[in-house]
Parts: sequence; structure tokens; C-alpha cells
Amino acid sequence: MHTLIVIDQPPYGSWGGRESLDMAFSLAAFDQPVSLLFIDAGVLWLSKGQEPAGIDQKSVERNLAAASIFGVEALLADTAACQRFGLTDDNLISGVTRVENTSEALDQYQNVVFSG
Repeated sequence: MHTLIVIDQPPYGSWGGRESLDMAFSLAAFDQPVSLLFIDAGVLWLSKGQEPAGIDQKSVERNLAAASIFGVEALLADTAACQRFGLTDDNLISGVTRVENTSEALDQYQNVVFSG
């Protein structure tokens, strides 16, 4: 059963997104197919060059760069949200696939989990 975890919160200021990322890595560790979909402010997770040291946080960029190594099948980003937050191919981390229609993307998965 393929699981899609949806992250709609920015990477800093809340633990919901990090818990969702941990869930994805845990599922993948047990050979469960899992993908991540970033919508709304969640697309900010996918920005290159994050520097959260000023708020005493570690960057999530390295975690996401290693997602495929841990078995996460796909990093998906809502195209409209990327545009709203100024994210282009030049400033997105590598390995991100943009989706035009999130409703259709959600329909492709048996299990959908929303962060938060």
C-alpha cells in the first residue's frame, strides 16, 4: 500500500512537518512505499540554501536530499505553491517533481496522511 504524506507547514516554527518526515523515513525503513507532497507553505522545505542557524534550528535540506537513500520514492511539490513562494528549478533542491493538480496526485495513493 503506497502512502503519501502531505506537508503544508513551513519547515521551521512547528514540529508537525518534521514528525511527518520522520514518519516517511520510518515507513521507508520497513520497505513501505512512501512519497512526500509539499503544498502551501510546505514547499519552503524544498528551498536550496536554507540557513536557520539564526533561529537555532538545523536545516532540513540535508534530510530531504537523503530521502531517496532512505527509500522515500518521490518528493512532490505543488506547482502553484512554488510559484507563490518564488521557487523555481534554480532554487529547488534536486529530485523534486512538480505537480500541476494536487487533487489528481492525492487520488493516486491508497493512504494519504496530512501533517499537523
